[in-house]
Amino acid sequence: MPAQREHKQPSPSGRSLEHPDRADIRLEGVLHALSDPMRLQIVRDLAAVEGELNCSVFDLPVSKSTTTHHFRVLRENGVVQQIYRGTAKMNALRRDDLEALFPGLIGSVLTAASLQATRLEAAS
Repeated sequence: MPAQREHKQPSPSGRSLEHPDRADIRLEGVLHALSDPMRLQIVRDLAAVEGELNCSVFDLPVSKSTTTHHFRVLRENGVVQQIYRGTAKMNALRRDDLEALFPGLIGSVLTAASLQATRLEAAS
């Protein structure tokens, strides 16, 4: 049986995106979403700010369609919340939901990613 989706009220632009309810977020889906370097970078960028970021602020070395795919994987696995504000698609980390379901996971992953980035920069 497919996971139930949380249905959002349409934004003022009339568009809405489906997100999994908190209860439907699965650990294996979150880990899958975080396993890709581009998606992990998106999560690191979102974690570094309070609030939302527009998709256009992310400078990823991939095509626009690939970037869209990465955001979709993160959204469908409950890692990020996306909402349209006018023509902009805004993104926020679902930190509260992730912390409630998997205490310490997102903090540990972000710490490990930061340490890895520092180690890799020092090696180059």
